[in-house]
Amino acid sequence: MKQYLVKFPLRLIFHPFEGFWDLKYENKGKVRAGIIILIALMIVMIVNRQYSGFLVNYYDPLTMNSLNEIKYILVPFALWCVSNWSVTTLMDGEGKFKDIFLASAYSLVPIILIILPLTLISNVMTLEETAFYWLFNTVALLWSLFLLFIGTMTVHQYTAGKTVATMALTVVVAMIIVFLTMLMFSLIQQMIDFGYNVYREIIFRL
Repeated sequence: MKQYLVKFPLRLIFHPFEGFWDLKYENKGKVRAGIIILIALMIVMIVNRQYSGFLVNYYDPLTMNSLNEIKYILVPFALWCVSNWSVTTLMDGEGKFKDIFLASAYSLVPIILIILPLTLISNVMTLEETAFYWLFNTVALLWSLFLLFIGTMTVHQYTAGKTVATMALTVVVAMIIVFLTMLMFSLIQQMIDFGYNVYREIIFRL
C-alpha cells in the first residue's frame, strides 16, 4: 500500500504524463488510495483553517464547523467526477468513472504536500513574508489544476484542445446539476408546505 500512497503519487506529480498512463493502463492507481488522498485533503484543509497564523487566516476558528468544511471539498469533487463522466461519455472519452475518480484524486496531492507545511510556517511569518504564503498557495492550486488537465487528457485520450473544451463543459454541467438540485428541493419544499397548509385547513374546518 505504501507504493500507492507514497511512491506512485510522488512519481505522478513530477512525471504526470507517464504517471497517469500507468494509472489507467498499468493499474497503478487504487481506489483505496484515492479515498485516503481525499480524506487527507479534508484533514489538511480543516487544520489549515483552524491553525493558520492570524496574519493569513480569515476564518474564525471558534465558529468554524469542521463538518461544514468537509462538504466544501466532497461536494465539488463529487460534482466534478459525475459531470466529467457525463460529458466524456457523450464525447467518446475512454475513461471510466473509476479512472476519472482516481485521476481527480491523485491531482490533489500537491495541495496536501504544500498546504500542510505552509500552515505550520504561517504561525511564525511576519507581515512581509505572507506574500510567500499566498504565492505557494497559488502554486499548489495551479499545480493541481495542471495535473487534472493532464489526467483528463490521458485517461480519455483527448487532444489538448478537446481536453480544455471538455473541462469547460464539465464546469457548466456541474452548475446545471446544482441548479436542478436546488430547483428540485425548492419544489419539494413548496409541495410539503402546500400539503401541510391543506392539512391544517381541513383540520380547522373539522
